[in-house]
This record gives sequence, C-alpha cells and structure tokens, in this order.
Amino acid sequence: MACGCSRVASEDVRDDLPPNPWFSTDYLVRSWPDVSQALSQHVSLTVQAVLVAAAISFPLAFLAHRWPRWAPPVLSTTAVLYTVPSLALFALLAPWTGIGRTTVLIGLVVYALMLLTRGILTGLRATDPEVADAARGMGYSPTALLLRVELPQALPAVFSALRLTTVSTVALVTVGVVVGYGGLGQLLFRGLRANYRAEVMTATLLALAVALVADLLLAVVGRLVTPWARRGVGAWTS
Repeated sequence: MACGCSRVASEDVRDDLPPNPWFSTDYLVRSWPDVSQALSQHVSLTVQAVLVAAAISFPLAFLAHRWPRWAPPVLSTTAVLYTVPSLALFALLAPWTGIGRTTVLIGLVVYALMLLTRGILTGLRATDPEVADAARGMGYSPTALLLRVELPQALPAVFSALRLTTVSTVALVTVGVVVGYGGLGQLLFRGLRANYRAEVMTATLLALAVALVADLLLAVVGRLVTPWARRGVGAWTS
C-alpha cells in the first residue's frame, strides 16, 4: 500500500513539472535582448575574423606563388596552427590576451589562415600557362601579371575558400564560450547547463541560419564577380 502511494505521488510530481519544449516563441520574445546581443556578437566576430584572415592570407599566398620556395613553410606553418585544438588554443592565449573578444578573434584568425591561404594559392596555381605566357609576351610585369591575369582567374577558387572559411568560423565562434565571448555559444552553453531546451534550440538554429545566409551571400557575390565562369570560360568551384 505504501509503495502504491509512493508511486502515485511520484507521478503527481512528474505531472507538475513545467513544460520544457524545444521550440518556444515565448522564450524568443522574452529573451530577445539577450538573443539579439549574442547574434550580433556572433556575426561581428565572424566578419572581423574572416576579413583579418583574408588580409593576412592574400600576401602569404602571393609570396608563396611568386617565390615557390616559400610555399612549403607557409603552408606547413598554417597547417600546424590549424591542428591545434580550439579549446587548447583559447586556453593558451588567455594568459596573454585576457578573457574576451581579443582572445577569440586571434584564435578564429589562426584557424582561418590555413583554409584561405591554401585556397588562394591553389587558385593562383591554376592559371592557364598559355595565358600567363601571352601576358608576359605583351610586357606584363610580375605584379601586373598577378593582379590582371592570375588573380582574376583565381577568383572562383578564392570565393570557394572564403565560403568554406566563413562557415567554419561561424561554427568555431561558439567555442569562444570558454573565455566568455562565444556569441550564440553563450546561449547554447547556458541552455545546456540549465537543461533549457528552447534556449539550446534557438542558439543552434540561429547559428545554422548565420552560416547558411553567409554562404549564400558569398556564393551570389562570387558568381557576380566571375561572369566568365557562368559562360563556361573557367570553372566555378562550389
């Protein structure tokens, strides 16, 4: 009899638990200030990291392309940095750069370097040798050859690398939660810790949306700046 009463009491307790749905517009409305701040932080970190990485990767790729003997050390260095686990990298940077945005940004740039540098260099190396020889015969200097012939032909590969890097960076931003600056990762971690399903799902879907929108925008821009690829002159790399 006591066991039966205990079972009934247990069932009553379970029935009294508040609902914990995966999807909740009520959570989104009530927590919109926090959600919008995390989303803005996530997007700004992604954009800044990709821009800084591009500003570093283009000169590195140009250097490796112009003087091939520099290619192995450039590519191997960026590859080694890429293999460092993100949690370990942020932990190593924190004592020197502090807790917050700077540490996360440096880590994101480090991871983006390998993808961008390799992609840009691959595009430059894919230039048609006959086109390059014709440009040299017309008196093009090495710089003019790079900027007016090789770089335009490399644009499809460059945008492919940018798309891959951007999507990867969107995912990595969430890891910044370990140093207190993870964008949507802050919501994700808080939701997991509190077993708040709506917060977890909201952060996950928003991160996915950011990645998809960024990839789509870069794909559209890439097609607009490489009209010859759509006409079959050259190749578009997806």
